[in-house]
Amino acid sequence: MSQLSRILIAAVLCTGVVACSKKVKEVAPPPSTGNTAASPTETTPAPYTPAPGAYSAEDLNRDACLRQRSLYFDLDRDGVKPEFQSLILCHAKYLRDRPMARLTLEGNTDERGSQEYNLGLGERRAAAVALALQAQGANPAQISVVSFGEERPECRESNESCWSQNRRADLNYTVP
Repeated sequence: MSQLSRILIAAVLCTGVVACSKKVKEVAPPPSTGNTAASPTETTPAPYTPAPGAYSAEDLNRDACLRQRSLYFDLDRDGVKPEFQSLILCHAKYLRDRPMARLTLEGNTDERGSQEYNLGLGERRAAAVALALQAQGANPAQISVVSFGEERPECRESNESCWSQNRRADLNYTVP
């Protein structure tokens, strides 16, 4: 193909693209009224009004499901157990109902394993809970994940009963 043919093809393509594009209309800003004070409706957002049947901030301490703030894991596992599905559902609903609420998911492990391994496992556990909440409609912007590894045990004895209490993800809310 000669150079002239290439130039002609490029020119035809450019002309076609320009011909098919939409013209953007510029809208002039509204005229100034001379009043420099902003009206309250422009700067003050409307107060949040929850829908009927929605959770309230007080429900965190009243509702039986929302009072449960720990999910437990098997040894060396980071998958959310099916038995915690109802807990995931009610906490996801709370986050959907309360868009200003923030949730920190704290991953924890038992004392077995290296510090690096336990920090990673704790983070994977907290992230698994975050994904489960998001799958039920929770907004990812409301959720943060942190790992404490073995640093915050619920139980300090060295036996299976105690270790099982330490393999968990804790849900900690900040509600404005």
